[in-house]
Amino acid sequence: MLDQGAPPQDHPNPSGARGLGGRLMRRKPVELLVAEGGQGEGGSLRRSLGMWQLTMISIGATLGTGIFVVLGESVPKAGPAVTISFVIAGLTALFSALSYAELAGSIPVAGSSYSYAYATMGELVAWVCGWCLVLEYGVSVAAVAVGWGEYLNELLDGTIGVTIPDVLSSAPGEGGVINLPGLIVVLLAMVFLLGGAKESATANTIMVIVKIAALVLFCTIGFMGFKSGNYSDFMPLGTAGVSAAAASLFFSYIGFDAASTAGEEAKNPQRDLPRAIMLSLVIVTALYVLVAAVAVGAWNWKDFEGSEATLAAIMNDVTGQGMWGTILAAGAVISIASVVLTVLYGQTRVLFAMSRDGLVPKVFGKVSKKTGTPRVNTVIVSLFCAALASVIPLGKLVDATSIGTLFAFGLVNIAVIVLRRTRPDMPRTFRVPLGWLFPVLGFGFCAYNMFSLDSITWIVFGVWMAVGLVFYFFYGMSRSRLASAEK
Repeated sequence: MLDQGAPPQDHPNPSGARGLGGRLMRRKPVELLVAEGGQGEGGSLRRSLGMWQLTMISIGATLGTGIFVVLGESVPKAGPAVTISFVIAGLTALFSALSYAELAGSIPVAGSSYSYAYATMGELVAWVCGWCLVLEYGVSVAAVAVGWGEYLNELLDGTIGVTIPDVLSSAPGEGGVINLPGLIVVLLAMVFLLGGAKESATANTIMVIVKIAALVLFCTIGFMGFKSGNYSDFMPLGTAGVSAAAASLFFSYIGFDAASTAGEEAKNPQRDLPRAIMLSLVIVTALYVLVAAVAVGAWNWKDFEGSEATLAAIMNDVTGQGMWGTILAAGAVISIASVVLTVLYGQTRVLFAMSRDGLVPKVFGKVSKKTGTPRVNTVIVSLFCAALASVIPLGKLVDATSIGTLFAFGLVNIAVIVLRRTRPDMPRTFRVPLGWLFPVLGFGFCAYNMFSLDSITWIVFGVWMAVGLVFYFFYGMSRSRLASAEK
Protein backbone atom coordinates (compact mmCIF):
# COMPACT_ATOMS: atom_id res chain seq x y z
CA MET A 1 0.00 0.00 0.00
CA LEU A 2 1.41 3.36 -0.98
CA ASP A 3 1.76 6.20 1.49
CA GLN A 4 -0.58 8.98 0.43
CA GLY A 5 0.65 11.47 3.00
CA ALA A 6 3.57 12.92 1.07
CA PRO A 7 4.81 16.15 2.62
CA PRO A 8 5.11 19.23 0.40
CA GLN A 9 8.87 18.98 -0.04
CA ASP A 10 8.47 15.76 -2.04
CA HIS A 11 6.49 17.47 -4.78
CA PRO A 12 7.89 19.33 -7.77
CA ASN A 13 8.91 22.91 -7.27
CA PRO A 14 6.21 25.39 -8.30
CA SER A 15 7.09 27.28 -11.47
CA GLY A 16 9.99 29.61 -10.84
CA ALA A 17 9.41 29.70 -7.08
CA ARG A 18 13.05 29.19 -6.21
CA GLY A 19 14.78 30.12 -9.46
CA LEU A 20 17.59 28.02 -10.94
CA GLY A 21 18.44 26.35 -7.65
CA GLY A 22 14.84 25.25 -7.22
CA ARG A 23 14.73 23.76 -10.70
CA LEU A 24 17.93 21.80 -10.12
CA MET A 25 16.63 20.45 -6.79
CA ARG A 26 13.08 19.55 -7.91
CA ARG A 27 12.16 16.05 -6.79
CA LYS A 28 9.93 13.47 -8.36
CA PRO A 29 7.35 12.18 -5.85
CA VAL A 30 7.72 8.54 -4.88
CA GLU A 31 4.05 7.95 -5.66
CA LEU A 32 4.52 9.26 -9.20
CA LEU A 33 7.61 7.10 -9.74
CA VAL A 34 5.74 3.98 -8.69
CA ALA A 35 2.54 4.88 -10.58
CA GLU A 36 4.50 5.24 -13.83
CA GLY A 37 6.10 1.83 -13.41
CA GLY A 38 6.31 -0.09 -16.68
CA GLN A 39 4.89 2.69 -18.82
CA GLY A 40 6.81 3.62 -21.95
CA GLU A 41 6.30 5.24 -25.33
CA GLY A 42 3.80 3.10 -27.25
CA GLY A 43 3.62 0.21 -24.78
CA SER A 44 4.40 -1.16 -21.33
CA LEU A 45 7.00 -3.48 -19.85
CA ARG A 46 5.68 -6.90 -18.79
CA ARG A 47 5.77 -8.13 -15.18
CA SER A 48 7.08 -11.67 -15.61
CA LEU A 49 10.03 -12.07 -13.19
CA GLY A 50 9.89 -13.84 -9.81
CA MET A 51 12.46 -13.86 -7.00
CA TRP A 52 14.43 -16.76 -8.52
CA GLN A 53 14.86 -14.96 -11.84
CA LEU A 54 15.73 -11.68 -10.07
CA THR A 55 18.40 -13.42 -7.98
CA MET A 56 19.84 -15.05 -11.09
CA ILE A 57 19.90 -11.68 -12.87
CA SER A 58 21.85 -10.22 -9.95
CA ILE A 59 24.30 -13.15 -9.82
CA GLY A 60 24.51 -13.22 -13.59
CA ALA A 61 25.49 -9.56 -13.72
CA THR A 62 28.03 -9.90 -10.92
CA LEU A 63 29.77 -13.25 -11.19
CA GLY A 64 32.00 -13.27 -14.25
CA THR A 65 34.97 -11.28 -15.52
CA GLY A 66 35.79 -10.04 -12.02
CA ILE A 67 36.90 -13.47 -10.87
CA PHE A 68 37.77 -15.08 -14.22
CA VAL A 69 39.93 -12.22 -15.54
CA VAL A 70 40.42 -9.26 -13.18
CA LEU A 71 41.81 -11.55 -10.45
CA GLY A 72 44.90 -12.02 -12.61
CA GLU A 73 45.40 -8.23 -12.79
CA SER A 74 44.80 -7.65 -9.06
CA VAL A 75 47.08 -10.26 -7.46
CA PRO A 76 50.28 -8.46 -8.63
CA LYS A 77 49.02 -5.33 -6.82
CA ALA A 78 48.33 -6.98 -3.45
CA GLY A 79 50.07 -10.35 -3.42
CA PRO A 80 48.40 -13.13 -1.39
CA ALA A 81 46.59 -10.38 0.54
CA VAL A 82 44.28 -10.09 -2.48
CA THR A 83 41.87 -12.13 -0.35
CA ILE A 84 41.68 -9.13 2.02
CA SER A 85 41.14 -6.89 -1.00
CA PHE A 86 38.13 -9.00 -1.93
CA VAL A 87 36.78 -8.66 1.61
CA ILE A 88 37.20 -4.85 1.54
CA ALA A 89 35.49 -4.61 -1.83
CA GLY A 90 32.81 -6.98 -0.57
CA LEU A 91 32.14 -4.87 2.53
CA THR A 92 31.78 -1.81 0.32
CA ALA A 93 29.27 -3.71 -1.77
CA LEU A 94 27.49 -5.09 1.31
CA PHE A 95 26.77 -1.73 2.91
CA SER A 96 25.57 -0.35 -0.42
CA ALA A 97 23.53 -3.51 -1.06
CA LEU A 98 21.68 -2.98 2.22
CA SER A 99 20.78 0.53 1.08
CA TYR A 100 19.76 -0.74 -2.34
CA ALA A 101 17.55 -3.37 -0.71
CA GLU A 102 15.70 -0.77 1.36
CA LEU A 103 15.14 1.58 -1.57
CA ALA A 104 14.26 -1.21 -4.03
CA GLY A 105 11.51 -2.37 -1.69
CA SER A 106 10.17 1.17 -1.30
CA ILE A 107 10.62 2.48 -4.86
CA PRO A 108 10.44 -0.59 -7.16
CA VAL A 109 11.17 1.08 -10.50
CA ALA A 110 13.50 0.53 -13.45
CA GLY A 111 15.80 3.48 -12.83
CA SER A 112 17.67 1.95 -9.87
CA SER A 113 19.81 4.53 -8.03
CA TYR A 114 18.92 7.21 -10.60
CA SER A 115 15.26 7.04 -9.55
CA TYR A 116 16.16 6.85 -5.86
CA ALA A 117 18.19 10.05 -6.19
CA TYR A 118 15.36 11.74 -8.12
CA ALA A 119 12.96 11.06 -5.25
CA THR A 120 15.34 12.22 -2.51
CA MET A 121 18.01 14.66 -3.69
CA GLY A 122 16.57 16.32 -6.76
CA GLU A 123 16.91 16.35 -10.53
CA LEU A 124 20.53 17.46 -10.90
CA VAL A 125 21.82 14.82 -8.49
CA ALA A 126 19.57 12.25 -10.19
CA TRP A 127 21.05 13.19 -13.56
CA VAL A 128 24.60 12.86 -12.20
CA CYS A 129 23.71 9.46 -10.75
CA GLY A 130 22.10 8.33 -13.99
CA TRP A 131 25.11 9.51 -15.97
CA CYS A 132 27.33 7.47 -13.62
CA LEU A 133 25.12 4.43 -14.23
CA VAL A 134 25.59 4.88 -17.98
CA LEU A 135 29.34 4.74 -17.29
CA GLU A 136 28.94 1.77 -14.90
CA TYR A 137 26.74 -0.42 -17.06
CA GLY A 138 27.81 0.65 -20.52
CA VAL A 139 31.54 0.50 -19.94
CA SER A 140 31.37 -2.65 -17.79
CA VAL A 141 29.59 -4.47 -20.62
CA ALA A 142 32.55 -3.59 -22.82
CA ALA A 143 35.06 -4.63 -20.15
CA VAL A 144 33.36 -7.97 -19.60
CA ALA A 145 33.21 -8.57 -23.34
CA VAL A 146 36.98 -8.01 -23.60
CA GLY A 147 37.58 -10.61 -20.88
CA TRP A 148 35.31 -13.06 -22.69
CA GLY A 149 37.69 -13.09 -25.64
CA GLU A 150 40.60 -14.33 -23.50
CA TYR A 151 38.72 -17.45 -22.45
CA LEU A 152 37.31 -17.98 -25.93
CA ASN A 153 40.88 -18.26 -27.20
CA GLU A 154 41.72 -20.68 -24.39
CA LEU A 155 38.72 -22.81 -25.35
CA LEU A 156 39.56 -22.77 -29.06
CA ASP A 157 43.18 -23.70 -28.35
CA GLY A 158 42.16 -26.61 -26.14
CA THR A 159 39.56 -28.02 -28.51
CA ILE A 160 40.65 -27.41 -32.10
CA GLY A 161 44.20 -26.16 -31.57
CA VAL A 162 43.75 -22.71 -33.08
CA THR A 163 43.26 -19.24 -31.64
CA ILE A 164 42.00 -15.95 -32.95
CA PRO A 165 45.11 -13.92 -33.91
CA ASP A 166 45.99 -10.87 -31.82
CA VAL A 167 45.19 -8.55 -34.69
CA LEU A 168 41.52 -9.63 -34.41
CA SER A 169 41.30 -10.32 -30.66
CA SER A 170 43.13 -7.37 -29.07
CA ALA A 171 42.44 -3.66 -28.83
CA PRO A 172 44.58 -1.09 -30.66
CA GLY A 173 47.64 -0.42 -28.52
CA GLU A 174 47.76 -4.05 -27.37
CA GLY A 175 48.92 -5.52 -30.65
CA GLY A 176 45.57 -5.66 -32.39
CA VAL A 177 43.28 -3.76 -34.70
CA ILE A 178 39.91 -4.85 -33.30
CA ASN A 179 38.66 -7.13 -30.52
CA LEU A 180 36.30 -9.22 -32.61
CA PRO A 181 35.20 -11.62 -29.82
CA GLY A 182 34.18 -8.66 -27.64
CA LEU A 183 32.13 -7.26 -30.48
CA ILE A 184 30.42 -10.59 -31.16
CA VAL A 185 29.38 -11.40 -27.58
CA VAL A 186 27.67 -8.02 -27.13
CA LEU A 187 25.72 -8.48 -30.35
CA LEU A 188 24.67 -11.99 -29.26
CA ALA A 189 23.41 -10.59 -25.94
CA MET A 190 21.46 -7.97 -27.88
CA VAL A 191 19.66 -10.71 -29.83
CA PHE A 192 18.59 -12.43 -26.57
CA LEU A 193 17.35 -9.17 -25.04
CA LEU A 194 15.28 -8.32 -28.09
CA GLY A 195 13.35 -11.54 -27.53
CA GLY A 196 11.87 -10.42 -24.19
CA ALA A 197 12.72 -10.13 -20.48
CA LYS A 198 11.37 -13.55 -19.47
CA GLU A 199 13.19 -15.34 -22.29
CA SER A 200 16.43 -13.51 -21.48
CA ALA A 201 16.05 -14.39 -17.77
CA THR A 202 15.66 -18.09 -18.62
CA ALA A 203 18.83 -18.09 -20.73
CA ASN A 204 20.66 -16.24 -17.96
CA THR A 205 19.59 -18.76 -15.30
CA ILE A 206 21.08 -21.62 -17.30
CA MET A 207 24.33 -19.70 -17.76
CA VAL A 208 24.52 -18.84 -14.03
CA ILE A 209 24.25 -22.51 -13.07
CA VAL A 210 27.06 -23.33 -15.51
CA LYS A 211 29.33 -20.59 -14.11
CA ILE A 212 28.86 -21.67 -10.49
CA ALA A 213 29.64 -25.27 -11.46
CA ALA A 214 32.80 -24.09 -13.26
CA LEU A 215 34.06 -22.22 -10.19
CA VAL A 216 33.32 -25.14 -7.87
CA LEU A 217 35.30 -27.36 -10.26
CA PHE A 218 38.22 -24.91 -10.15
CA CYS A 219 38.26 -24.89 -6.34
CA THR A 220 38.17 -28.69 -6.19
CA ILE A 221 41.11 -29.15 -8.58
CA GLY A 222 43.03 -26.04 -7.52
CA PHE A 223 43.07 -27.18 -3.90
CA MET A 224 45.04 -30.24 -5.00
CA GLY A 225 47.94 -27.93 -5.89
CA PHE A 226 47.67 -25.79 -2.75
CA LYS A 227 51.07 -24.78 -1.28
CA SER A 228 51.03 -23.02 2.07
CA GLY A 229 54.41 -21.44 1.25
CA ASN A 230 52.67 -19.22 -1.31
CA TYR A 231 51.17 -17.33 1.65
CA SER A 232 54.50 -16.82 3.48
CA ASP A 233 54.96 -13.26 2.17
CA PHE A 234 51.33 -12.33 2.71
CA MET A 235 51.37 -8.56 2.09
CA PRO A 236 54.48 -7.86 -0.03
CA LEU A 237 53.27 -4.47 -1.29
CA GLY A 238 51.79 -3.24 1.98
CA THR A 239 48.39 -1.78 2.70
CA ALA A 240 48.65 0.53 -0.32
CA GLY A 241 48.72 -2.53 -2.57
CA VAL A 242 45.75 -4.05 -0.79
CA SER A 243 43.79 -0.80 -1.20
CA ALA A 244 44.68 -0.46 -4.88
CA ALA A 245 43.63 -4.05 -5.57
CA ALA A 246 40.38 -3.58 -3.61
CA ALA A 247 39.49 -0.53 -5.70
CA SER A 248 39.98 -2.51 -8.91
CA LEU A 249 38.30 -5.63 -7.54
CA PHE A 250 35.21 -3.62 -6.71
CA PHE A 251 34.55 -4.13 -10.41
CA SER A 252 33.93 -7.77 -9.47
CA TYR A 253 30.91 -6.78 -7.37
CA ILE A 254 29.33 -4.50 -9.93
CA GLY A 255 26.05 -5.99 -11.02
CA PHE A 256 24.27 -6.96 -7.80
CA ASP A 257 22.20 -3.82 -8.32
CA ALA A 258 21.04 -5.12 -11.73
CA ALA A 259 18.05 -6.72 -10.01
CA SER A 260 16.90 -3.25 -8.95
CA THR A 261 16.66 -2.21 -12.61
CA ALA A 262 14.08 -4.97 -13.09
CA GLY A 263 11.64 -3.35 -10.66
CA GLU A 264 9.05 -2.70 -13.34
CA GLU A 265 9.20 -6.25 -14.71
CA ALA A 266 9.06 -8.08 -11.36
CA LYS A 267 5.83 -9.76 -10.27
CA ASN A 268 6.19 -8.74 -6.61
CA PRO A 269 9.00 -6.17 -6.52
CA GLN A 270 8.49 -4.89 -2.95
CA ARG A 271 8.98 -8.38 -1.55
CA ASP A 272 11.37 -9.97 -4.04
CA LEU A 273 13.87 -7.22 -4.92
CA PRO A 274 15.43 -6.83 -1.43
CA ARG A 275 15.69 -10.61 -1.04
CA ALA A 276 17.25 -11.09 -4.47
CA ILE A 277 19.85 -8.35 -3.91
CA MET A 278 21.02 -9.66 -0.53
CA LEU A 279 20.96 -13.35 -1.46
CA SER A 280 22.96 -12.78 -4.63
CA LEU A 281 25.64 -10.76 -2.83
CA VAL A 282 26.11 -13.46 -0.16
CA ILE A 283 26.54 -16.18 -2.80
CA VAL A 284 28.91 -14.13 -4.93
CA THR A 285 31.12 -13.00 -2.03
CA ALA A 286 31.52 -16.55 -0.72
CA LEU A 287 32.57 -17.78 -4.16
CA TYR A 288 35.00 -14.89 -4.71
CA VAL A 289 36.88 -15.33 -1.45
CA LEU A 290 37.07 -19.11 -1.89
CA VAL A 291 38.33 -18.93 -5.48
CA ALA A 292 40.91 -16.22 -4.65
CA ALA A 293 42.24 -18.19 -1.68
CA VAL A 294 42.63 -21.36 -3.74
CA ALA A 295 44.18 -19.54 -6.71
CA VAL A 296 46.88 -17.83 -4.63
CA GLY A 297 47.54 -21.07 -2.79
CA ALA A 298 48.10 -22.90 -6.07
CA TRP A 299 50.32 -20.27 -7.73
CA ASN A 300 53.03 -17.94 -6.46
CA TRP A 301 51.60 -14.43 -6.56
CA LYS A 302 54.37 -13.23 -8.89
CA ASP A 303 53.25 -15.73 -11.54
CA PHE A 304 49.98 -13.86 -12.03
CA GLU A 305 51.71 -10.93 -13.75
CA GLY A 306 50.72 -10.80 -17.42
CA SER A 307 48.66 -14.00 -17.25
CA GLU A 308 45.52 -14.41 -19.34
CA ALA A 309 42.66 -16.83 -18.62
CA THR A 310 44.28 -17.18 -15.19
CA LEU A 311 42.01 -19.81 -13.65
CA ALA A 312 42.29 -22.10 -16.68
CA ALA A 313 46.09 -21.72 -16.63
CA ILE A 314 46.19 -22.68 -12.93
CA MET A 315 44.13 -25.81 -13.57
CA ASN A 316 46.41 -26.83 -16.43
CA ASP A 317 49.45 -26.29 -14.20
CA VAL A 318 48.05 -28.25 -11.24
CA THR A 319 46.88 -31.26 -13.25
CA GLY A 320 49.50 -31.23 -15.99
CA GLN A 321 46.65 -31.77 -18.44
CA GLY A 322 45.06 -29.25 -20.75
CA MET A 323 41.66 -30.92 -20.57
CA TRP A 324 40.63 -29.35 -17.25
CA GLY A 325 41.63 -25.87 -18.30
CA THR A 326 39.61 -26.32 -21.47
CA ILE A 327 36.55 -27.38 -19.47
CA LEU A 328 36.91 -24.31 -17.23
CA ALA A 329 37.38 -22.10 -20.28
CA ALA A 330 34.11 -23.45 -21.70
CA GLY A 331 32.36 -22.60 -18.43
CA ALA A 332 33.92 -19.15 -18.43
CA VAL A 333 32.83 -18.43 -22.00
CA ILE A 334 29.23 -19.22 -21.03
CA SER A 335 29.33 -17.46 -17.67
CA ILE A 336 30.96 -14.24 -18.84
CA ALA A 337 28.41 -14.07 -21.64
CA SER A 338 25.69 -14.02 -18.96
CA VAL A 339 27.30 -10.94 -17.41
CA VAL A 340 27.18 -9.17 -20.76
CA LEU A 341 23.51 -10.14 -21.10
CA THR A 342 22.36 -8.98 -17.65
CA VAL A 343 24.43 -5.81 -17.41
CA LEU A 344 23.33 -4.78 -20.89
CA TYR A 345 19.76 -5.36 -19.67
CA GLY A 346 20.38 -3.03 -16.71
CA GLN A 347 21.77 -0.30 -18.93
CA THR A 348 18.74 -0.29 -21.20
CA ARG A 349 16.33 -0.08 -18.26
CA VAL A 350 18.12 2.86 -16.65
CA LEU A 351 17.98 4.79 -19.95
CA PHE A 352 14.33 3.75 -20.28
CA ALA A 353 13.56 5.44 -16.94
CA MET A 354 15.59 8.55 -17.80
CA SER A 355 13.80 8.83 -21.14
CA ARG A 356 10.40 8.60 -19.47
CA ASP A 357 11.43 11.57 -17.31
CA GLY A 358 12.45 13.53 -20.39
CA LEU A 359 16.15 13.75 -19.51
CA VAL A 360 17.32 11.72 -22.52
CA PRO A 361 15.66 11.39 -25.96
CA LYS A 362 12.28 9.65 -26.21
CA VAL A 363 13.68 6.93 -28.46
CA PHE A 364 15.13 5.21 -25.36
CA GLY A 365 11.63 4.93 -23.86
CA LYS A 366 9.82 3.34 -26.80
CA VAL A 367 8.45 -0.13 -25.98
CA SER A 368 7.62 -2.82 -28.51
CA LYS A 369 4.03 -4.03 -28.15
CA LYS A 370 5.09 -7.44 -29.48
CA THR A 371 7.89 -8.22 -27.00
CA GLY A 372 7.27 -5.69 -24.21
CA THR A 373 10.89 -4.52 -24.43
CA PRO A 374 12.56 -1.21 -25.37
CA ARG A 375 13.89 -2.54 -28.67
CA VAL A 376 15.39 0.61 -30.21
CA ASN A 377 17.03 1.41 -26.87
CA THR A 378 18.53 -2.09 -26.76
CA VAL A 379 19.97 -1.82 -30.28
CA ILE A 380 21.53 1.62 -29.70
CA VAL A 381 23.10 0.66 -26.37
CA SER A 382 24.35 -2.68 -27.73
CA LEU A 383 26.07 -1.09 -30.72
CA PHE A 384 27.71 1.52 -28.46
CA CYS A 385 28.99 -1.13 -26.03
CA ALA A 386 30.14 -3.36 -28.88
CA ALA A 387 32.17 -0.50 -30.31
CA LEU A 388 33.83 0.15 -26.93
CA ALA A 389 34.62 -3.54 -26.44
CA SER A 390 36.25 -3.77 -29.83
CA VAL A 391 38.78 -0.94 -29.39
CA ILE A 392 39.51 -0.18 -25.70
CA PRO A 393 41.84 -2.31 -23.45
CA LEU A 394 40.38 -4.16 -20.43
CA GLY A 395 42.37 -2.39 -17.69
CA LYS A 396 41.19 1.09 -18.66
CA LEU A 397 37.59 -0.08 -18.83
CA VAL A 398 37.72 -1.75 -15.39
CA ASP A 399 38.87 1.33 -13.47
CA ALA A 400 36.52 3.68 -15.32
CA THR A 401 33.63 1.37 -14.47
CA SER A 402 34.64 1.15 -10.81
CA ILE A 403 34.76 4.90 -10.20
CA GLY A 404 31.36 5.49 -11.81
CA THR A 405 29.82 2.70 -9.78
CA LEU A 406 31.35 3.81 -6.49
CA PHE A 407 29.99 7.31 -7.03
CA ALA A 408 26.48 5.99 -7.75
CA PHE A 409 26.58 3.63 -4.77
CA GLY A 410 27.68 6.47 -2.50
CA LEU A 411 24.61 8.45 -3.58
CA VAL A 412 22.35 5.48 -2.83
CA ASN A 413 23.60 5.39 0.76
CA ILE A 414 22.86 9.10 1.10
CA ALA A 415 19.41 8.59 -0.45
CA VAL A 416 18.48 6.13 2.31
CA ILE A 417 19.29 8.74 4.97
CA VAL A 418 17.42 11.51 3.14
CA LEU A 419 14.31 9.40 2.50
CA ARG A 420 14.16 8.29 6.13
CA ARG A 421 14.25 11.93 7.17
CA THR A 422 11.72 13.25 4.63
CA ARG A 423 9.42 10.19 4.52
CA PRO A 424 9.82 8.39 7.88
CA ASP A 425 6.36 6.79 7.70
CA MET A 426 6.64 5.48 4.15
CA PRO A 427 6.07 1.68 3.93
CA ARG A 428 9.36 -0.26 3.70
CA THR A 429 9.54 -4.01 3.11
CA PHE A 430 13.20 -3.97 4.24
CA ARG A 431 15.11 -1.59 6.50
CA VAL A 432 18.88 -1.22 6.81
CA PRO A 433 19.69 -2.22 10.41
CA LEU A 434 21.31 0.07 13.02
CA GLY A 435 19.74 3.27 11.77
CA TRP A 436 22.08 5.51 9.80
CA LEU A 437 25.27 3.62 10.72
CA PHE A 438 25.45 1.26 7.73
CA PRO A 439 24.53 3.89 5.10
CA VAL A 440 27.23 6.18 6.53
CA LEU A 441 29.75 3.33 6.48
CA GLY A 442 28.66 2.46 2.94
CA PHE A 443 29.30 6.01 1.80
CA GLY A 444 32.67 6.04 3.59
CA PHE A 445 33.81 2.79 1.97
CA CYS A 446 32.79 4.07 -1.46
CA ALA A 447 34.78 7.29 -0.94
CA TYR A 448 37.79 5.32 0.34
CA ASN A 449 37.85 3.06 -2.71
CA MET A 450 37.36 5.99 -5.09
CA PHE A 451 40.41 7.78 -3.72
CA SER A 452 42.45 4.58 -4.09
CA LEU A 453 42.11 4.79 -7.88
CA ASP A 454 44.83 6.43 -9.94
CA SER A 455 44.84 10.01 -11.23
CA ILE A 456 44.20 8.98 -14.86
CA THR A 457 40.94 7.32 -13.81
CA TRP A 458 39.90 10.52 -12.01
CA ILE A 459 40.68 12.59 -15.09
CA VAL A 460 38.56 10.28 -17.28
CA PHE A 461 35.76 10.48 -14.69
CA GLY A 462 35.99 14.28 -14.57
CA VAL A 463 35.76 14.56 -18.36
CA TRP A 464 32.81 12.14 -18.40
CA MET A 465 30.95 14.15 -15.75
CA ALA A 466 31.67 17.43 -17.56
CA VAL A 467 30.19 16.03 -20.77
CA GLY A 468 27.15 14.83 -18.82
CA LEU A 469 26.56 18.21 -17.19
CA VAL A 470 26.77 19.97 -20.55
CA PHE A 471 24.17 17.56 -21.92
CA TYR A 472 21.89 18.13 -18.93
CA PHE A 473 22.02 21.93 -18.99
CA PHE A 474 21.56 22.16 -22.76
CA TYR A 475 19.04 19.32 -23.18
CA GLY A 476 17.68 17.55 -20.09
CA MET A 477 16.91 20.50 -17.82
CA SER A 478 14.48 22.15 -20.25
CA ARG A 479 12.92 18.90 -21.51
CA SER A 480 12.38 17.35 -18.09
CA ARG A 481 8.77 16.26 -17.55
CA LEU A 482 8.84 17.99 -14.18
CA ALA A 483 9.90 21.18 -15.97
CA SER A 484 6.95 20.80 -18.36
CA ALA A 485 4.58 20.33 -15.41
CA GLU A 486 5.75 23.61 -13.91
CA LYS A 487 4.90 25.65 -17.00
